[in-house]
Amino acid sequence: MYCLDDGTALLEGPASADGSATAILGSISVPNDTATVQQIHVTEAEPPGSSGRLTERLSLSAHRAAQPQEAHRYPRAPQETKSNRATKTLAAIAVVLIMIGGFFGYRYVSPANANQIESIAVMPFINESGSPDVEYLSDGMTETLIGSLTQLPNLSVKARSSVFRYKGKEVDTKTVGKELNVQTILTGRVGQHGDQLTLSLELVDVATENAIWSQRYDRKQSDLVSLQSEIARDVSNKLRSKLTSSDTAKVEKNYTANPEAYQLYLKGKFYWNKRTAEALKQAVESYRQAIERDPNYALAYAGMAETYVLFSSYDVAPAKDSMPQAKAAAQRALEIDDSLAEAHTALGFYLSNYEWDRSGSEREYRRAIELKPNYSTAHHWLGADLGNIKRVEEGLAEMRRAEELDPLSPIIGTNLGDNLVLAGRPDEAIVQLKRVIVREPGFAYAHLALGKAYGAKGMYAEAIAETRKCGELTGSVAAGYLGLWLARSGKRDEALKVLGKLKEDSAQRYVQNYDVAIIYVGLGEKEEALNYLEKEMEGHSETASIFGVAPELAGLRTEPRFKAMLKKMNLPESSL
Repeated sequence: MYCLDDGTALLEGPASADGSATAILGSISVPNDTATVQQIHVTEAEPPGSSGRLTERLSLSAHRAAQPQEAHRYPRAPQETKSNRATKTLAAIAVVLIMIGGFFGYRYVSPANANQIESIAVMPFINESGSPDVEYLSDGMTETLIGSLTQLPNLSVKARSSVFRYKGKEVDTKTVGKELNVQTILTGRVGQHGDQLTLSLELVDVATENAIWSQRYDRKQSDLVSLQSEIARDVSNKLRSKLTSSDTAKVEKNYTANPEAYQLYLKGKFYWNKRTAEALKQAVESYRQAIERDPNYALAYAGMAETYVLFSSYDVAPAKDSMPQAKAAAQRALEIDDSLAEAHTALGFYLSNYEWDRSGSEREYRRAIELKPNYSTAHHWLGADLGNIKRVEEGLAEMRRAEELDPLSPIIGTNLGDNLVLAGRPDEAIVQLKRVIVREPGFAYAHLALGKAYGAKGMYAEAIAETRKCGELTGSVAAGYLGLWLARSGKRDEALKVLGKLKEDSAQRYVQNYDVAIIYVGLGEKEEALNYLEKEMEGHSETASIFGVAPELAGLRTEPRFKAMLKKMNLPESSL
Protein backbone atom coordinates (compact mmCIF):
# COMPACT_ATOMS: atom_id res chain seq x y z
CA MET A 1 0.00 0.00 0.00
CA TYR A 2 1.18 3.51 -0.82
CA CYS A 3 0.49 6.80 0.86
CA LEU A 4 -1.96 8.84 -1.24
CA ASP A 5 -0.30 12.09 -0.20
CA ASP A 6 3.29 11.51 -1.28
CA GLY A 7 3.42 8.00 -2.83
CA THR A 8 5.64 6.50 -0.12
CA ALA A 9 5.46 2.68 0.03
CA LEU A 10 3.75 1.81 3.30
CA LEU A 11 3.61 -1.99 3.07
CA GLU A 12 5.95 -3.97 0.85
CA GLY A 13 7.17 -7.58 0.59
CA PRO A 14 5.53 -10.98 1.00
CA ALA A 15 3.07 -11.61 3.79
CA SER A 16 4.79 -13.09 6.80
CA ALA A 17 4.22 -13.90 10.41
CA ASP A 18 5.64 -10.57 11.50
CA GLY A 19 2.75 -8.70 9.89
CA SER A 20 4.43 -7.33 6.75
CA ALA A 21 2.51 -7.42 3.49
CA THR A 22 2.90 -6.52 -0.16
CA ALA A 23 0.82 -3.67 -1.55
CA ILE A 24 -0.95 -4.92 -4.63
CA LEU A 25 -1.82 -2.51 -7.45
CA GLY A 26 -2.84 -4.11 -10.68
CA SER A 27 -2.68 -2.41 -14.03
CA ILE A 28 -5.98 -1.56 -15.63
CA SER A 29 -6.84 -2.79 -19.08
CA VAL A 30 -10.01 -1.29 -20.59
CA PRO A 31 -11.47 -2.90 -23.71
CA ASN A 32 -12.14 -0.49 -26.55
CA ASP A 33 -15.71 -1.62 -27.24
CA THR A 34 -17.15 -1.84 -23.72
CA ALA A 35 -17.42 0.77 -20.98
CA THR A 36 -15.95 -0.22 -17.66
CA VAL A 37 -16.48 0.85 -14.07
CA GLN A 38 -13.57 1.24 -11.72
CA GLN A 39 -14.16 0.17 -8.19
CA ILE A 40 -12.12 0.53 -5.06
CA HIS A 41 -12.30 -2.43 -2.68
CA VAL A 42 -10.95 -2.05 0.83
CA THR A 43 -10.74 -5.22 2.95
CA GLU A 44 -9.46 -5.65 6.45
CA ALA A 45 -7.98 -8.97 7.67
CA GLU A 46 -5.43 -10.38 10.04
CA PRO A 47 -3.04 -12.81 8.31
CA PRO A 48 -2.60 -16.13 10.05
CA GLY A 49 0.05 -15.93 12.68
CA SER A 50 0.23 -12.15 12.69
CA SER A 51 0.72 -10.11 15.82
CA GLY A 52 -2.68 -8.38 15.43
CA ARG A 53 -1.85 -5.70 12.88
CA LEU A 54 -4.54 -5.21 10.26
CA THR A 55 -3.45 -5.73 6.67
CA GLU A 56 -5.24 -3.48 4.20
CA ARG A 57 -5.53 -4.57 0.65
CA LEU A 58 -6.29 -1.99 -2.04
CA SER A 59 -7.23 -3.32 -5.46
CA LEU A 60 -8.58 -1.59 -8.55
CA SER A 61 -10.96 -3.70 -10.60
CA ALA A 62 -12.74 -3.14 -13.88
CA HIS A 63 -15.72 -5.20 -14.84
CA ARG A 64 -18.22 -5.50 -17.64
CA ALA A 65 -21.90 -5.37 -16.75
CA ALA A 66 -22.61 -8.68 -18.49
CA GLN A 67 -19.65 -10.59 -17.00
CA PRO A 68 -18.93 -11.86 -13.49
CA GLN A 69 -16.87 -9.54 -11.35
CA GLU A 70 -14.33 -12.24 -10.68
CA ALA A 71 -13.26 -12.27 -14.35
CA HIS A 72 -11.67 -8.85 -13.89
CA ARG A 73 -9.64 -9.38 -10.76
CA TYR A 74 -5.99 -8.55 -11.25
CA PRO A 75 -3.25 -10.99 -10.20
CA ARG A 76 -0.61 -10.06 -7.75
CA ALA A 77 2.56 -8.86 -9.42
CA PRO A 78 5.53 -11.00 -8.53
CA GLN A 79 7.92 -8.08 -8.55
CA GLU A 80 7.59 -4.28 -8.57
CA THR A 81 10.06 -1.88 -10.17
CA LYS A 82 10.49 1.66 -8.92
CA SER A 83 9.04 3.05 -12.18
CA ASN A 84 5.99 0.80 -12.00
CA ARG A 85 5.39 1.72 -8.40
CA ALA A 86 5.43 5.43 -9.23
CA THR A 87 3.00 4.95 -12.14
CA LYS A 88 0.62 2.94 -10.01
CA THR A 89 0.82 5.48 -7.22
CA LEU A 90 -0.22 8.27 -9.58
CA ALA A 91 -3.10 6.15 -10.85
CA ALA A 92 -4.33 5.58 -7.30
CA ILE A 93 -4.09 9.30 -6.54
CA ALA A 94 -6.06 10.12 -9.71
CA VAL A 95 -8.83 7.71 -8.76
CA VAL A 96 -9.14 9.19 -5.29
CA LEU A 97 -9.16 12.74 -6.66
CA ILE A 98 -11.93 11.79 -9.08
CA MET A 99 -13.90 10.35 -6.19
CA ILE A 100 -13.39 13.49 -4.10
CA GLY A 101 -14.32 15.73 -7.03
CA GLY A 102 -17.43 13.68 -7.65
CA PHE A 103 -18.44 13.96 -4.03
CA PHE A 104 -18.06 17.72 -3.88
CA GLY A 105 -19.70 18.11 -7.30
CA TYR A 106 -22.68 16.17 -6.05
CA ARG A 107 -22.76 17.83 -2.66
CA TYR A 108 -22.31 21.45 -3.68
CA VAL A 109 -23.48 21.66 -7.27
CA SER A 110 -26.17 19.22 -8.28
CA PRO A 111 -28.56 19.05 -5.35
CA ALA A 112 -28.24 22.69 -4.33
CA ASN A 113 -28.84 24.11 -7.79
CA ALA A 114 -31.57 21.62 -8.56
CA ASN A 115 -33.56 22.79 -5.52
CA GLN A 116 -32.74 26.48 -5.72
CA ILE A 117 -35.76 28.73 -6.20
CA GLU A 118 -35.41 31.28 -8.99
CA SER A 119 -38.71 33.18 -8.83
CA ILE A 120 -41.31 34.26 -6.26
CA ALA A 121 -44.46 36.32 -5.91
CA VAL A 122 -45.10 37.85 -2.48
CA MET A 123 -48.88 38.12 -2.35
CA PRO A 124 -50.51 41.04 -0.48
CA PHE A 125 -50.59 40.20 3.20
CA ILE A 126 -54.13 39.90 4.54
CA ASN A 127 -55.17 42.41 7.20
CA GLU A 128 -56.83 40.24 9.85
CA SER A 129 -57.41 43.06 12.31
CA GLY A 130 -60.63 44.05 10.56
CA SER A 131 -59.72 47.74 10.76
CA PRO A 132 -59.05 49.68 7.52
CA ASP A 133 -56.93 52.08 9.57
CA VAL A 134 -54.10 49.52 9.71
CA GLU A 135 -54.38 48.46 6.08
CA TYR A 136 -51.19 50.41 5.47
CA LEU A 137 -49.38 47.99 7.79
CA SER A 138 -50.20 44.78 5.90
CA ASP A 139 -49.59 46.49 2.55
CA GLY A 140 -46.40 48.12 3.75
CA MET A 141 -44.92 44.94 5.20
CA THR A 142 -45.62 43.20 1.88
CA GLU A 143 -43.94 45.93 -0.13
CA THR A 144 -40.94 46.12 2.20
CA LEU A 145 -40.38 42.38 1.89
CA ILE A 146 -40.61 42.62 -1.90
CA GLY A 147 -37.99 45.37 -1.81
CA SER A 148 -35.69 43.30 0.40
CA LEU A 149 -35.92 40.19 -1.79
CA THR A 150 -35.13 42.15 -4.95
CA GLN A 151 -31.64 42.64 -3.49
CA LEU A 152 -30.88 38.95 -4.04
CA PRO A 153 -29.00 38.29 -7.29
CA ASN A 154 -30.60 35.96 -9.85
CA LEU A 155 -33.95 35.92 -8.06
CA SER A 156 -36.99 37.13 -9.98
CA VAL A 157 -39.36 38.91 -7.58
CA LYS A 158 -42.64 40.16 -8.99
CA ALA A 159 -43.20 43.85 -8.40
CA ARG A 160 -45.83 45.34 -6.14
CA SER A 161 -48.31 46.43 -8.79
CA SER A 162 -48.43 42.94 -10.28
CA VAL A 163 -49.14 41.09 -7.05
CA PHE A 164 -51.50 43.72 -5.61
CA ARG A 165 -53.86 43.04 -8.47
CA TYR A 166 -54.86 39.96 -6.47
CA LYS A 167 -55.55 41.87 -3.27
CA GLY A 168 -58.88 40.93 -1.73
CA LYS A 169 -59.34 37.98 -4.09
CA GLU A 170 -59.22 34.26 -3.55
CA VAL A 171 -55.77 33.10 -4.62
CA ASP A 172 -55.48 29.88 -6.63
CA THR A 173 -51.85 28.86 -6.45
CA LYS A 174 -51.55 27.29 -9.88
CA THR A 175 -53.42 30.09 -11.64
CA VAL A 176 -51.36 32.84 -10.03
CA GLY A 177 -48.15 30.91 -10.64
CA LYS A 178 -48.98 30.60 -14.32
CA GLU A 179 -50.08 34.22 -14.73
CA LEU A 180 -46.98 35.57 -13.00
CA ASN A 181 -44.61 32.83 -14.20
CA VAL A 182 -43.15 32.05 -10.77
CA GLN A 183 -42.08 28.88 -8.97
CA THR A 184 -43.26 29.89 -5.51
CA ILE A 185 -45.85 32.06 -3.81
CA LEU A 186 -45.56 33.57 -0.34
CA THR A 187 -48.79 34.39 1.49
CA GLY A 188 -49.15 36.17 4.83
CA ARG A 189 -51.68 37.27 7.42
CA VAL A 190 -51.14 40.25 9.72
CA GLY A 191 -53.08 40.70 12.96
CA GLN A 192 -52.86 43.59 15.41
CA HIS A 193 -54.29 43.45 18.93
CA GLY A 194 -53.31 46.46 20.99
CA ASP A 195 -49.53 46.70 20.77
CA GLN A 196 -49.19 43.03 19.79
CA LEU A 197 -48.50 41.99 16.18
CA THR A 198 -48.98 38.51 14.79
CA LEU A 199 -47.71 37.53 11.35
CA SER A 200 -48.22 34.11 9.76
CA LEU A 201 -46.33 33.23 6.56
CA GLU A 202 -46.52 30.28 4.19
CA LEU A 203 -44.26 29.54 1.20
CA VAL A 204 -45.95 27.31 -1.40
CA ASP A 205 -44.50 25.40 -4.36
CA VAL A 206 -46.65 26.30 -7.39
CA ALA A 207 -46.05 23.01 -9.20
CA THR A 208 -47.08 20.73 -6.32
CA GLU A 209 -49.16 23.19 -4.25
CA ASN A 210 -47.30 21.86 -1.22
CA ALA A 211 -46.17 24.13 1.60
CA ILE A 212 -42.36 24.41 1.57
CA TRP A 213 -42.20 26.40 4.80
CA SER A 214 -44.45 28.18 7.25
CA GLN A 215 -43.77 30.36 10.28
CA ARG A 216 -45.66 32.41 12.85
CA TYR A 217 -44.20 35.54 14.43
CA ASP A 218 -45.55 37.15 17.60
CA ARG A 219 -43.96 40.50 18.41
CA LYS A 220 -44.72 43.82 20.02
CA GLN A 221 -45.41 46.72 17.68
CA SER A 222 -42.26 48.40 18.99
CA ASP A 223 -40.30 45.47 17.48
CA LEU A 224 -41.69 46.06 13.98
CA VAL A 225 -38.38 47.15 12.47
CA SER A 226 -36.44 44.14 13.72
CA LEU A 227 -39.36 41.87 12.78
CA GLN A 228 -39.19 43.04 9.18
CA SER A 229 -35.48 42.19 9.02
CA GLU A 230 -36.08 38.80 10.62
CA ILE A 231 -38.78 37.97 8.09
CA ALA A 232 -36.59 39.02 5.16
CA ARG A 233 -33.73 36.86 6.44
CA ASP A 234 -35.91 33.80 7.07
CA VAL A 235 -37.63 33.94 3.69
CA SER A 236 -34.32 34.53 1.89
CA ASN A 237 -32.79 31.49 3.56
CA LYS A 238 -35.67 29.34 2.32
CA LEU A 239 -35.30 30.63 -1.22
CA ARG A 240 -31.53 30.25 -1.45
CA SER A 241 -29.44 27.25 -0.43
CA LYS A 242 -26.61 29.57 0.55
CA LEU A 243 -26.49 33.32 1.12
CA THR A 244 -23.29 35.32 1.05
CA SER A 245 -22.65 37.74 3.89
CA SER A 246 -23.25 40.56 1.41
CA ASP A 247 -26.65 39.13 0.41
CA THR A 248 -27.64 38.75 4.04
CA ALA A 249 -26.66 42.34 4.82
CA LYS A 250 -28.75 43.62 1.91
CA VAL A 251 -31.95 41.77 2.73
CA GLU A 252 -31.74 42.57 6.45
CA LYS A 253 -30.88 46.23 6.01
CA ASN A 254 -32.97 48.72 7.98
CA TYR A 255 -32.97 52.45 7.25
CA THR A 256 -34.29 53.45 10.65
CA ALA A 257 -34.40 52.03 14.16
CA ASN A 258 -37.43 54.13 15.07
CA PRO A 259 -40.65 52.06 14.84
CA GLU A 260 -42.88 55.17 14.63
CA ALA A 261 -40.84 56.55 11.73
CA TYR A 262 -41.03 53.19 9.98
CA GLN A 263 -44.81 53.00 10.33
CA LEU A 264 -45.18 56.53 8.98
CA TYR A 265 -42.98 55.57 6.03
CA LEU A 266 -45.30 52.61 5.35
CA LYS A 267 -48.24 55.02 5.38
CA GLY A 268 -46.45 57.22 2.86
CA LYS A 269 -45.95 54.29 0.49
CA PHE A 270 -49.56 53.25 0.99
CA TYR A 271 -50.82 56.66 -0.15
CA TRP A 272 -48.21 57.04 -2.92
CA ASN A 273 -49.42 53.86 -4.57
CA LYS A 274 -52.99 55.19 -4.81
CA ARG A 275 -51.85 57.77 -7.40
CA THR A 276 -54.56 60.37 -6.79
CA ALA A 277 -54.00 64.04 -6.10
CA GLU A 278 -55.28 63.85 -2.53
CA ALA A 279 -53.38 60.64 -1.76
CA LEU A 280 -50.11 62.13 -3.02
CA LYS A 281 -50.56 65.04 -0.61
CA GLN A 282 -51.11 62.57 2.23
CA ALA A 283 -48.02 60.65 1.19
CA VAL A 284 -45.82 63.74 1.49
CA GLU A 285 -47.27 64.51 4.91
CA SER A 286 -46.57 60.96 6.14
CA TYR A 287 -42.98 61.12 4.90
CA ARG A 288 -42.56 64.52 6.56
CA GLN A 289 -43.69 63.10 9.90
CA ALA A 290 -41.39 60.09 9.50
CA ILE A 291 -38.43 62.43 8.96
CA GLU A 292 -39.41 64.40 12.08
CA ARG A 293 -39.06 61.17 14.08
CA ASP A 294 -35.77 60.27 12.41
CA PRO A 295 -33.97 63.14 10.61
CA ASN A 296 -31.53 60.64 9.04
CA TYR A 297 -34.18 58.39 7.54
CA ALA A 298 -32.84 58.26 3.97
CA LEU A 299 -35.62 56.04 2.61
CA ALA A 300 -38.28 58.52 3.79
CA TYR A 301 -36.48 61.34 1.95
CA ALA A 302 -36.38 59.15 -1.17
CA GLY A 303 -40.11 58.47 -0.87
CA MET A 304 -40.79 62.17 -0.52
CA ALA A 305 -38.74 62.87 -3.66
CA GLU A 306 -40.59 60.22 -5.67
CA THR A 307 -43.87 61.82 -4.59
CA TYR A 308 -43.02 65.44 -5.33
CA VAL A 309 -41.87 64.63 -8.89
CA LEU A 310 -45.42 63.41 -9.65
CA PHE A 311 -47.25 66.50 -8.38
CA SER A 312 -47.49 68.29 -11.72
CA SER A 313 -48.37 65.08 -13.61
CA TYR A 314 -51.37 64.43 -11.35
CA ASP A 315 -52.50 68.07 -11.20
CA VAL A 316 -51.53 68.51 -7.55
CA ALA A 317 -49.32 71.56 -8.00
CA PRO A 318 -47.23 73.34 -10.65
CA ALA A 319 -43.78 71.90 -11.27
CA LYS A 320 -42.14 75.15 -10.14
CA ASP A 321 -43.64 74.64 -6.69
CA SER A 322 -42.98 70.91 -6.33
CA MET A 323 -39.91 69.97 -8.36
CA PRO A 324 -37.36 71.96 -6.31
CA GLN A 325 -38.66 70.16 -3.22
CA ALA A 326 -38.23 66.84 -5.02
CA LYS A 327 -34.61 67.71 -5.79
CA ALA A 328 -33.86 68.72 -2.20
CA ALA A 329 -35.37 65.50 -0.82
CA ALA A 330 -33.51 63.29 -3.31
CA GLN A 331 -30.17 64.96 -2.63
CA ARG A 332 -30.65 64.68 1.12
CA ALA A 333 -31.42 60.98 0.77
CA LEU A 334 -28.24 60.45 -1.25
CA GLU A 335 -26.15 62.43 1.24
CA ILE A 336 -27.22 59.93 3.89
CA ASP A 337 -27.08 56.81 1.69
CA ASP A 338 -25.77 56.98 -1.87
CA SER A 339 -26.88 53.39 -2.55
CA LEU A 340 -30.61 54.18 -2.65
CA ALA A 341 -31.91 53.35 -6.12
CA GLU A 342 -35.20 55.13 -5.39
CA ALA A 343 -33.43 58.44 -4.72
CA HIS A 344 -31.33 58.17 -7.89
CA THR A 345 -34.53 57.43 -9.86
CA ALA A 346 -36.35 60.45 -8.46
CA LEU A 347 -33.34 62.66 -9.18
CA GLY A 348 -33.22 61.32 -12.74
CA PHE A 349 -36.87 62.27 -13.23
CA TYR A 350 -36.23 65.74 -11.86
CA LEU A 351 -33.16 66.35 -14.05
CA SER A 352 -34.95 65.26 -17.20
CA ASN A 353 -38.27 66.99 -16.74
CA TYR A 354 -37.31 70.11 -14.83
CA GLU A 355 -33.71 71.01 -15.62
CA TRP A 356 -33.79 69.33 -19.06
CA ASP A 357 -30.43 67.75 -18.29
CA ARG A 358 -30.82 64.69 -20.53
CA SER A 359 -27.38 63.17 -19.99
CA GLY A 360 -27.45 63.79 -16.23
CA SER A 361 -30.87 62.20 -16.02
CA GLU A 362 -29.79 59.09 -17.89
CA ARG A 363 -26.75 58.77 -15.64
CA GLU A 364 -28.97 58.75 -12.54
CA TYR A 365 -31.35 56.18 -14.01
CA ARG A 366 -28.45 53.92 -15.03
CA ARG A 367 -26.98 54.20 -11.55
CA ALA A 368 -30.33 53.22 -10.03
CA ILE A 369 -30.52 50.16 -12.29
CA GLU A 370 -26.94 49.24 -11.42
CA LEU A 371 -27.84 49.36 -7.72
CA LYS A 372 -31.19 47.61 -8.10
CA PRO A 373 -31.43 45.83 -11.48
CA ASN A 374 -35.01 44.67 -10.91
CA TYR A 375 -36.38 48.09 -9.94
CA SER A 376 -39.14 48.45 -12.53
CA THR A 377 -39.72 52.19 -11.92
CA ALA A 378 -36.16 53.04 -12.99
CA HIS A 379 -36.54 51.10 -16.25
CA HIS A 380 -40.02 52.60 -16.72
CA TRP A 381 -39.00 56.24 -16.33
CA LEU A 382 -35.76 55.79 -18.29
CA GLY A 383 -37.74 54.23 -21.15
CA ALA A 384 -40.11 57.19 -21.24
CA ASP A 385 -37.25 59.70 -21.29
CA LEU A 386 -35.38 57.88 -24.06
CA GLY A 387 -38.56 57.85 -26.14
CA ASN A 388 -38.94 61.63 -25.66
CA ILE A 389 -35.49 62.27 -27.15
CA LYS A 390 -36.22 59.94 -30.09
CA ARG A 391 -34.03 57.05 -29.02
CA VAL A 392 -37.01 54.94 -29.92
CA GLU A 393 -35.75 51.35 -29.76
CA GLU A 394 -33.75 51.92 -26.58
CA GLY A 395 -36.78 53.48 -24.94
CA LEU A 396 -39.06 50.63 -25.95
CA ALA A 397 -36.51 48.08 -24.71
CA GLU A 398 -36.46 49.72 -21.27
CA MET A 399 -40.25 49.90 -21.19
CA ARG A 400 -40.54 46.23 -22.09
CA ARG A 401 -38.02 45.35 -19.42
CA ALA A 402 -40.14 47.28 -16.90
CA GLU A 403 -43.24 45.38 -18.03
CA GLU A 404 -41.36 42.08 -17.80
CA LEU A 405 -40.47 42.89 -14.19
CA ASP A 406 -43.97 44.13 -13.40
CA PRO A 407 -46.22 42.40 -15.93
CA LEU A 408 -49.56 43.43 -14.45
CA SER A 409 -48.74 47.07 -13.75
CA PRO A 410 -51.41 49.15 -15.50
CA ILE A 411 -49.31 52.33 -15.59
CA ILE A 412 -46.26 50.60 -17.09
CA GLY A 413 -48.42 48.81 -19.64
CA THR A 414 -50.14 52.09 -20.50
CA ASN A 415 -46.91 54.06 -20.84
CA LEU A 416 -45.51 51.36 -23.12
CA GLY A 417 -48.54 52.07 -25.32
CA ASP A 418 -47.81 55.81 -25.07
CA ASN A 419 -44.23 55.20 -26.21
CA LEU A 420 -45.48 53.24 -29.22
CA VAL A 421 -47.77 56.15 -30.17
CA LEU A 422 -44.91 58.64 -29.82
CA ALA A 423 -42.73 56.31 -31.92
CA GLY A 424 -45.28 56.51 -34.75
CA ARG A 425 -46.57 52.94 -34.24
CA PRO A 426 -50.24 53.44 -33.28
CA ASP A 427 -51.41 50.00 -34.46
CA GLU A 428 -49.04 48.27 -32.04
CA ALA A 429 -50.11 50.72 -29.36
CA ILE A 430 -53.78 49.84 -29.81
CA VAL A 431 -53.05 46.13 -29.32
CA GLN A 432 -50.95 46.88 -26.23
CA LEU A 433 -53.51 49.21 -24.65
CA LYS A 434 -56.46 46.91 -25.26
CA ARG A 435 -54.50 44.22 -23.42
CA VAL A 436 -54.16 46.55 -20.44
CA ILE A 437 -57.85 47.48 -20.49
CA VAL A 438 -58.93 43.83 -20.55
CA ARG A 439 -56.99 43.35 -17.30
CA GLU A 440 -57.89 46.73 -15.77
CA PRO A 441 -61.08 48.13 -17.37
CA GLY A 442 -61.32 50.82 -14.70
CA PHE A 443 -57.83 52.21 -15.24
CA ALA A 444 -58.60 55.66 -16.64
CA TYR A 445 -55.22 56.49 -18.15
CA ALA A 446 -55.28 53.38 -20.36
CA HIS A 447 -58.49 54.70 -21.96
CA LEU A 448 -56.88 58.12 -22.43
CA ALA A 449 -53.83 56.51 -24.07
CA LEU A 450 -56.01 54.36 -26.32
CA GLY A 451 -57.80 57.54 -27.36
CA LYS A 452 -54.43 59.05 -28.32
CA ALA A 453 -53.60 55.98 -30.40
CA TYR A 454 -56.93 56.20 -32.26
CA GLY A 455 -56.45 59.94 -32.71
CA ALA A 456 -52.99 59.38 -34.23
CA LYS A 457 -54.68 57.16 -36.85
CA GLY A 458 -57.41 59.73 -37.54
CA MET A 459 -60.08 57.50 -35.94
CA TYR A 460 -61.69 60.41 -34.10
CA ALA A 461 -65.00 58.79 -33.15
CA GLU A 462 -63.13 56.01 -31.33
CA ALA A 463 -60.72 58.55 -29.84
CA ILE A 464 -63.61 60.61 -28.46
CA ALA A 465 -65.32 57.54 -26.96
CA GLU A 466 -62.19 56.39 -25.11
CA THR A 467 -61.35 59.90 -23.92
CA ARG A 468 -64.85 60.39 -22.57
CA LYS A 469 -64.48 57.09 -20.71
CA CYS A 470 -61.32 58.43 -19.06
CA GLY A 471 -63.16 61.63 -18.08
CA GLU A 472 -65.96 59.62 -16.51
CA LEU A 473 -63.46 57.76 -14.37
CA THR A 474 -61.32 60.72 -13.28
CA GLY A 475 -63.18 63.98 -13.79
CA SER A 476 -61.61 66.55 -16.10
CA VAL A 477 -58.17 64.96 -16.59
CA ALA A 478 -58.94 64.14 -20.22
CA ALA A 479 -60.50 67.51 -21.13
CA GLY A 480 -57.59 68.68 -23.31
CA TYR A 481 -57.57 65.61 -25.54
CA LEU A 482 -61.36 65.51 -25.68
CA GLY A 483 -61.37 69.07 -27.02
CA LEU A 484 -58.63 68.17 -29.51
CA TRP A 485 -60.49 65.17 -30.96
CA LEU A 486 -63.79 67.04 -31.06
CA ALA A 487 -62.18 69.87 -33.00
CA ARG A 488 -60.46 67.55 -35.45
CA SER A 489 -63.67 65.62 -36.06
CA GLY A 490 -65.41 68.85 -37.08
CA LYS A 491 -67.34 69.40 -33.84
CA ARG A 492 -65.95 72.88 -33.30
CA ASP A 493 -68.72 74.19 -31.06
CA GLU A 494 -68.36 71.27 -28.66
CA ALA A 495 -64.60 71.79 -28.62
CA LEU A 496 -65.04 75.45 -27.71
CA LYS A 497 -67.34 74.50 -24.82
CA VAL A 498 -64.67 72.15 -23.46
CA LEU A 499 -62.09 74.91 -23.83
CA GLY A 500 -64.23 77.43 -21.97
CA LYS A 501 -64.90 75.03 -19.11
CA LEU A 502 -61.18 74.22 -18.83
CA LYS A 503 -60.30 77.91 -18.52
CA GLU A 504 -62.93 78.35 -15.80
CA ASP A 505 -61.51 75.39 -13.88
CA SER A 506 -58.01 76.86 -14.02
CA ALA A 507 -59.17 79.64 -11.71
CA GLN A 508 -60.04 77.08 -9.04
CA ARG A 509 -57.36 74.42 -9.45
CA TYR A 510 -54.12 73.62 -11.22
CA VAL A 511 -54.70 72.94 -14.93
CA GLN A 512 -51.88 72.04 -17.28
CA ASN A 513 -51.36 74.61 -20.02
CA TYR A 514 -50.80 71.73 -22.41
CA ASP A 515 -54.50 70.80 -22.20
CA VAL A 516 -55.49 74.27 -23.36
CA ALA A 517 -52.77 74.32 -26.03
CA ILE A 518 -53.81 71.15 -27.79
CA ILE A 519 -57.44 72.30 -28.06
CA TYR A 520 -56.15 75.38 -29.87
CA VAL A 521 -54.08 73.04 -32.06
CA GLY A 522 -57.27 71.17 -33.00
CA LEU A 523 -59.03 74.45 -33.71
CA GLY A 524 -56.16 75.48 -36.03
CA GLU A 525 -55.17 78.51 -33.94
CA LYS A 526 -51.42 78.09 -33.97
CA GLU A 527 -50.43 81.30 -32.25
CA GLU A 528 -52.67 80.67 -29.27
CA ALA A 529 -51.42 77.09 -29.13
CA LEU A 530 -47.80 78.31 -29.12
CA ASN A 531 -48.59 80.82 -26.37
CA TYR A 532 -49.84 78.08 -24.06
CA LEU A 533 -47.03 75.70 -25.01
CA GLU A 534 -44.53 78.39 -24.03
CA LYS A 535 -46.30 78.73 -20.67
CA GLU A 536 -46.07 74.97 -20.22
CA MET A 537 -42.35 75.10 -20.98
CA GLU A 538 -41.71 78.07 -18.71
CA GLY A 539 -43.44 76.21 -15.88
CA HIS A 540 -41.06 73.28 -16.46
CA SER A 541 -44.00 70.89 -16.51
CA GLU A 542 -43.28 67.23 -17.18
CA THR A 543 -45.53 67.29 -20.26
CA ALA A 544 -43.16 69.73 -21.98
CA SER A 545 -40.73 66.85 -22.45
CA ILE A 546 -42.98 65.26 -25.10
CA PHE A 547 -43.03 68.35 -27.33
CA GLY A 548 -40.59 66.85 -29.81
CA VAL A 549 -42.49 63.59 -30.35
CA ALA A 550 -46.20 64.21 -29.61
CA PRO A 551 -48.04 63.50 -32.88
CA GLU A 552 -50.71 66.15 -32.12
CA LEU A 553 -47.96 68.81 -32.34
CA ALA A 554 -46.59 67.68 -35.71
CA GLY A 555 -48.09 70.71 -37.48
CA LEU A 556 -46.06 73.11 -35.28
CA ARG A 557 -42.60 71.65 -35.79
CA THR A 558 -41.72 74.01 -38.63
CA GLU A 559 -42.63 77.05 -36.56
CA PRO A 560 -39.56 79.06 -35.41
CA ARG A 561 -41.06 79.64 -31.95
CA PHE A 562 -41.60 75.92 -31.51
CA LYS A 563 -38.08 75.07 -32.70
CA ALA A 564 -36.70 77.52 -30.17
CA MET A 565 -38.62 75.74 -27.41
CA LEU A 566 -37.19 72.37 -28.41
CA LYS A 567 -33.68 73.76 -28.43
CA LYS A 568 -34.10 75.33 -25.00
CA MET A 569 -35.27 72.00 -23.54
CA ASN A 570 -32.48 70.01 -25.20
CA LEU A 571 -34.95 68.08 -27.32
CA PRO A 572 -34.07 66.99 -30.89
CA GLU A 573 -35.82 68.91 -33.66
CA SER A 574 -35.74 66.25 -36.38
CA SER A 575 -38.89 64.19 -36.85
CA LEU A 576 -39.07 60.45 -36.19
